[in-house]
Amino acid sequence: MADSAQQRPLRADARRNRNKILAAAVRVFAEEGLDAHLERIAREAGVGSATLYRNFPTREALIEAVYRNEVAQLCDAVPGLLAAQPPYEALRAWTRLFLDYVTAKFGMADALRAIAATGNNPYGRSRDMIRAAITDLMDACVAAGEIRTDISPADLSAALEGIALTSASPDQRPRAERLLDLTLDGLKVRS
Repeated sequence: MADSAQQRPLRADARRNRNKILAAAVRVFAEEGLDAHLERIAREAGVGSATLYRNFPTREALIEAVYRNEVAQLCDAVPGLLAAQPPYEALRAWTRLFLDYVTAKFGMADALRAIAATGNNPYGRSRDMIRAAITDLMDACVAAGEIRTDISPADLSAALEGIALTSASPDQRPRAERLLDLTLDGLKVRS
């Protein structure tokens, strides 16, 4: 369900406020989960409660917007990473961003499941967007001769999902990074 603020372009100050709310919500939901107080999110964002509710009239609308924003930021990072470093290093850096995304989503997992249980789909096109990001990264790595050609983006996506399922909580970050290193090492071309 899209609110009217999402249907028309926002003024620059309104867009900044919306982005501050989304960033604060990620932090607060990661810390407190489903029981996070929206007033705390507004305070941490430096906006009033009315501004928060004008942008996100319900808790569910905020949670869904946070999730979609996190997916978009994750996927939008690919071109910049590929422009700034060799493809394999860009892939490695992106997988760390993926862990950040998963950790943020971990605090919102119950809320996302509750939204899905109402018949809404907070995930929308997220899986396709993430798969496209992985494809772009892997294609660049293959073109540079850095990774094997017999592993598909679907394979890597499944591996990342497995790592996320077993190591998504913030206290398991070192383990998740080790698993990522093992996975990425398995992609490398061997002489």
